[in-house]
Amino acid sequence: MALTPPVSSATAAGSFERLLTIMNDLRENCPWDKKQTMESLRHLTIEETYELSDAILSGDTDEVRKELGDIMLHLVFYARIASETNQFNITDVLNGICDKLINRHPHIYSDEQADDEAAVKRNWEKIKLKEKGNVSVLGGVPSSLPALVKASRIQEKARGVGFDWENKSQVWEKVEEELNEFKAEFNRQDDEPIDAERAEGEFGDLLFSLINFARFVDINPENALEKTNLKFIKRFKHLEAQAKAANKDLHDMTLAEMDVYWNEAKKL
Repeated sequence: MALTPPVSSATAAGSFERLLTIMNDLRENCPWDKKQTMESLRHLTIEETYELSDAILSGDTDEVRKELGDIMLHLVFYARIASETNQFNITDVLNGICDKLINRHPHIYSDEQADDEAAVKRNWEKIKLKEKGNVSVLGGVPSSLPALVKASRIQEKARGVGFDWENKSQVWEKVEEELNEFKAEFNRQDDEPIDAERAEGEFGDLLFSLINFARFVDINPENALEKTNLKFIKRFKHLEAQAKAANKDLHDMTLAEMDVYWNEAKKL
């Protein structure tokens, strides 16, 4: 017998209750939903997060709304699975995040002062360190983060306890220093061997210092690199399309010939 779907609501609370009801219906009656575990959902959640990221970078707010819904579904799904073995439920999850936000914003919910963003971040990291009982300030950085994002988080954590450069000119000097060291290891004549391990190390140092400088000038390095990736893809697809229209194969074209279409794409 078919179930009666819960009706739409005009309130946030009503809409959330509707989602919870649907989740319960699916978990109890749908063969696919009944089979899922936290482990089986994990890779799907990661995929949904990247889809949300793509929507944000593309500026498509309607798609952002849809992807937020997909992620909300996953959050409710995890809580429902946990509730079946009395580990926790959605109420525990929501109260937990509310308590955390209240505790980590003493400048809002108590008399502590924090007059700027930097002070708020410092307080946040101090309270977080105390809550988690981490031995190291960097203990809260997930080991599975992509390296570029991890570098940013490491630097932010260190800054939270005062371990940071005083101004961006100092950071840029460090960038130039690391660039020169990398050049010394890698910029050899074509027939000269290089120490690949040392060159890799110097390149890592250079990237780390560039990410540090990006932080000082309020550039998100992950977003910046992804936008450049998308720009390259768009231009390369134009190159491919124009070559195909001219009955040319990229493998047979010279770099100079490809540059003509590439420069067209840049103008577009």
